Amino acid sequence: MSEPEPPPESEPGAGLSHWLRLKLLGKPKDLSDPGLFHQMSLVALLAWVGLGADGLSSSAYGPEEAFRALGQHTYLAVFLAMATAATVFIIAYSYTKIIEHFPAGGGGYVVASKLLGKWAGLVSGCALLVDYVLTISISVASGGDAIFSFLPAAWVHWKFLVEVLAILALIVMNLRGVKESVTALVPVFAVFVVTHLVVIVGGILANLGHLPDIYVATVDGVQSGVRTLGLWGLFGCLMHAYSMGAGTYTGIEAVSNGVAIMREPRVETARRTMLYMACSLAFTAAGIILCYLLVGVKPVSGQTMNAALVEKLAGAIHVGILPIGHWFVIVTLASEAMLLFVAAQAGFIDGPRVMSNMALDNWIPRRFASLSLRLTMQDGVLLMGGAALVLLYESHGSVSRLVVMYSINVFLTFSLSQLGMVRFWWQRPGVTSRRRHLLVHGTGLMLCICILTITIHEKFQEGAWLTLVITSALVALCWAIRRHYDRVATAFSSLGETMLSLPAEPGTKVKSLEPSKPTAILLVGGYSGLGVHALLSVFRFFPDHFHNFHFVTVGVVDSGNFKGEAEVENLRANCERGLSRYVELANRFGFPADSSYAIGTDVALEADELCREAAKRYRHCIVFAGQLIFQRDMWYHRMLHNETAIEVQRRLQWSGQPMVVLPVRVLEDGKALL
Repeated sequence: MSEPEPPPESEPGAGLSHWLRLKLLGKPKDLSDPGLFHQMSLVALLAWVGLGADGLSSSAYGPEEAFRALGQHTYLAVFLAMATAATVFIIAYSYTKIIEHFPAGGGGYVVASKLLGKWAGLVSGCALLVDYVLTISISVASGGDAIFSFLPAAWVHWKFLVEVLAILALIVMNLRGVKESVTALVPVFAVFVVTHLVVIVGGILANLGHLPDIYVATVDGVQSGVRTLGLWGLFGCLMHAYSMGAGTYTGIEAVSNGVAIMREPRVETARRTMLYMACSLAFTAAGIILCYLLVGVKPVSGQTMNAALVEKLAGAIHVGILPIGHWFVIVTLASEAMLLFVAAQAGFIDGPRVMSNMALDNWIPRRFASLSLRLTMQDGVLLMGGAALVLLYESHGSVSRLVVMYSINVFLTFSLSQLGMVRFWWQRPGVTSRRRHLLVHGTGLMLCICILTITIHEKFQEGAWLTLVITSALVALCWAIRRHYDRVATAFSSLGETMLSLPAEPGTKVKSLEPSKPTAILLVGGYSGLGVHALLSVFRFFPDHFHNFHFVTVGVVDSGNFKGEAEVENLRANCERGLSRYVELANRFGFPADSSYAIGTDVALEADELCREAAKRYRHCIVFAGQLIFQRDMWYHRMLHNETAIEVQRRLQWSGQPMVVLPVRVLEDGKALL
């Protein structure tokens, strides 16, 4: 067995863990690769697998919950199937229009923020975050139910462990990259589609002769129901079952939120993905409900209704002595379980993306907008996976409980998105297509509010209250984080106004660069009061000591600008523009200066390399960087503000390069001290 590669001398702490990380997650991606964005984007087929699987997999639990809610009124299943298919197409079509209106993606958070205001956006974003955690939990829990539907009952105590291992495996796959994780799951998706197509078509064809009897039973059942319950009572029974199947529609929003990872032209790719998902979901969900009715499936203890359906249709089929039907049952249920695990992908793909959008708006810590060396939103992936494990444990893997929690937040954000689009088109009376858009989004809004209201009312004691509490607590936390960032921004604003207005000494002659003389290397961000503060602090603490100044900056590629080659080039231009202003400022004070920059995702790593390169040229140098210091150091400051200066200092000192961290003091009242 070969020995692990030794870590570079400049990276303290690297060793076997570094080697394992490299093997598990892969090598860093090269931002200079001109084909990078094309390689990482998803075509419609892969997007259907990665995002559409969330919707399609809901056929494993949504139709079952709806059919169970019918109780003795199973004759209503025909109407339930039609309502389910119609709802899928209505919501999917309305989200297609949202995609056209928001071609950069963003889903419900961006829609609500832009069209209803920041507070509606906050509620929608928090609902989506909880929703995507539940996407992972319920998909994996339902997948575990499917697997243990055909395994011996004595093995059921292993179910939770299998589900935990599935989440951990998905975390690792998503840390490697979105496309890598989706591509690996394509065969599973294909097997699910084929086997369930066979089940639904076979179930309907095998019972064509019973259709007249089903028709008569449905008519008689409706008439009997009207006599005993009344028309509105029977309609209420149908609406109750319809709302309990709300989990069927939960994955539709994922495509809208994932537009940014799709292949150009993104809008066309997203529309095609939405069409694939809507057609497959409507056919599968409605077909399964009809098959429950046609085949006469009843709930069986220890089995899902889908398992009972497949067993009843194919379990007894033999070809000679070969139990073909039994094998088909195992393959079908295993593919269903695997697809449910695939569906958890939507939580790992879209959850971190919502977090990054909220981080860019300062609702959550800014680190969640950062990308890893594999260009994944690593912190978001880890948080989503960890939260999903907690919910899985808290709910004991109960799909019935999780689906209630899941449906509420899904339809809360659905309702806000549809309300935003209704408001948008209502304010444009002169547009030709206004009535058509109002009809589409108005219908979607009424459906979503109806399902949301009934679900909360019917299931408040069975988990609905917990969802509302968790979401409300998250809203309050995000508000507190935004308030903190706003106070710090105000402090920087006043600091910037003071610093940038300082006059330079008139008539100062600029010296020439002399690399052999003492040099100050300054780590700076964009041209701001903080960078100028660092420069003036060097003048104050080391008067007449440094001859040269070298400014270093790192253009951070995060989720906000990782949208194409043009955005990266804009970032590069901004770095050059900011550095030229720092060089000009140093020249105004009579000091010669130059600069260097790098584009990357890890600020500490790139800054360390830039500083060491500069130190090779300027042998007598000291590195400087500013660091926020709060009057009262609180535990959450390290979560909300990065400590890049400290990390760079640690790296440079390990390599023998001195570095000084300059304090930028922030008072409790939000003011910064010079």
